[in-house]
Amino acid sequence: MPKQIHLTVAALVPSKQGFLLVKEKDVERIVLNQPAGHVEPGEGLLAAVRRETLEETGWRVEPRHLLGISIYTSPHNQATYYRMLFLCEALEQDQQAELDSDIIEALWLSEAEIRARKNEMRSPMVISALDDYCSGKRYPLEIIRDYR
Repeated sequence: MPKQIHLTVAALVPSKQGFLLVKEKDVERIVLNQPAGHVEPGEGLLAAVRRETLEETGWRVEPRHLLGISIYTSPHNQATYYRMLFLCEALEQDQQAELDSDIIEALWLSEAEIRARKNEMRSPMVISALDDYCSGKRYPLEIIRDYR
């Protein structure tokens, strides 16, 4: 039985430039992922996705919809992740932002470029998120109830 729950958020950020991704170090691999990370104790889901996206990409975003909830056990570390995926709007880039140490770069890729590089994705959730977005899945943010 795990001693810790890995509650994470991720941002799918589309724009005219493509989709915002990060190239990051994952132990011994270099992978592509949506901006994502752990929810901190006491932090709300929307605040977490805003913070993680800014820390990993330098982009300020605003969540507009919930795209889905995924549960994934990584074959690399055996940890199970509970991932809340948000469709976010890119607001502005902070040119002075210092990115997290495991981030190599933030980049914009088209849908075709992402699909062509599917073997470089951190997990199958990256392509699945793109599939959900392209199929029109959207859930209102009001589905989340924060009682703090």
